[in-house]
Amino acid sequence: MRRSLLSAAAVIALTTAATADDQQFNAKLVGHAILPANTIIKAPENAPGHLQASGKFTTPDRRRAEGLGTVPGKDGVRPTGLSLPFDGQPVQGFSGIKSNGDGTFWSLSDNGFGSKMNSSDAALMLHLLKFDWNAGSVERVRTVFLTDPEKKAPFPIVLEGSENRFLTGADFDVESIQPVADGFWVGEEFGPYLLKFDTDGKLTDVFETVVDGEPVRSPDHPALTLPANPTAKIPAFNLKRSGGYEGLAMSKDGSKLYGLLEGPRYMADGAVEQVDGKTALRIVEFDVAGKAWTGRSWLYPLADGGEAIGDFNMIDATTALVIERDNGAGVAGKACADAANPKPDCFARGSKVKRIYKIEMTEENAGKAVRKIGHIDLLAIADPDGKKRQGGGDGFYDMPFVTIENVDVVDDSHIVVGNDNNLPFSAGRAIDKADDNEFVLLEVADFLKAK
Repeated sequence: MRRSLLSAAAVIALTTAATADDQQFNAKLVGHAILPANTIIKAPENAPGHLQASGKFTTPDRRRAEGLGTVPGKDGVRPTGLSLPFDGQPVQGFSGIKSNGDGTFWSLSDNGFGSKMNSSDAALMLHLLKFDWNAGSVERVRTVFLTDPEKKAPFPIVLEGSENRFLTGADFDVESIQPVADGFWVGEEFGPYLLKFDTDGKLTDVFETVVDGEPVRSPDHPALTLPANPTAKIPAFNLKRSGGYEGLAMSKDGSKLYGLLEGPRYMADGAVEQVDGKTALRIVEFDVAGKAWTGRSWLYPLADGGEAIGDFNMIDATTALVIERDNGAGVAGKACADAANPKPDCFARGSKVKRIYKIEMTEENAGKAVRKIGHIDLLAIADPDGKKRQGGGDGFYDMPFVTIENVDVVDDSHIVVGNDNNLPFSAGRAIDKADDNEFVLLEVADFLKAK
């Protein structure tokens, strides 16, 4: 199957369930850079001692781990070869990327260890990165730790009483980024919130999410609390956990932000939001100067087998790139025979849908489905020049990771793509080894030009 894809013509017409306009385009690997999984840095010297080690609450019962490296990392039932807590903060979970146009990129580490409950000692960080595609290395030029010294968070943070008020993965789950002249806009999942930080990483603004005049809230929203009486009504929320702003794009003129939810909203009747018979995710428009939602939005229909999005960035005024994925990890050929009872020597559920779509969103289709122009398959990337450093096979490279959460345009012919390795819990490249942070440079000129 992969060989036939890689030997086909540059543009292959492909009718999919998502849209009849969708075409599949080839992608060619021209660079591959790797930051090893076990990359740990020290917390800032002025940070509380609580942040000097991380992952202390990743035990099954959330009780504090009493020693470094005493909690084995696992992807389901498969050990990944790394253990928690870490002596420092892991540089992992890259979950959003933006090119600066000068060979450097801003990215960010997400909430830490996967949930609000286990990430109170995971410091939130933004990273300025530079890739050496020839050497295959990733340089961390600068790291910005996020703080809330002016008490902008609308709830008590974990380090509320500390002097510098560093933010942690129990406060926010930061997942997407747009650098601007005076700082950074960040999309967040717990609220979900739209956040603004200055250039030093200080929180300056927090915006609740509103769609069609109604608040959008996940079960991790701080306003939601369980009632004291078990017979009382449970407070309502309309978004699954980890369903917030996985994608955040900015218009080319910088006047608008577009937040893309990772998961669908739930309607009053319990059904998920749909468009044209497909599960749909909202793209919500925000006016930067007015610091308010405009009320305009679009619907992103998931393809058959697609379950979530990973990142979102504009190409031009009306077209954008979106990563769409399933929840599988590892190559399908090594998947367990019984997904309901996985074994340590196979992938519980192999990867099938790992794509980057080019979409069109215009004034005319506001309130309706975006148009899916075409996609590339991240499980079948042509590698005729042998640029890959790991993965793939004869003549091809693949990204069989559960979460691929970084994509942006580099120039008229190339895009950058990277995974979120969920350290130390994801093992999609190998059955028994924690995933590295892998970034690739792909040549996709026809894809970017597609109409």
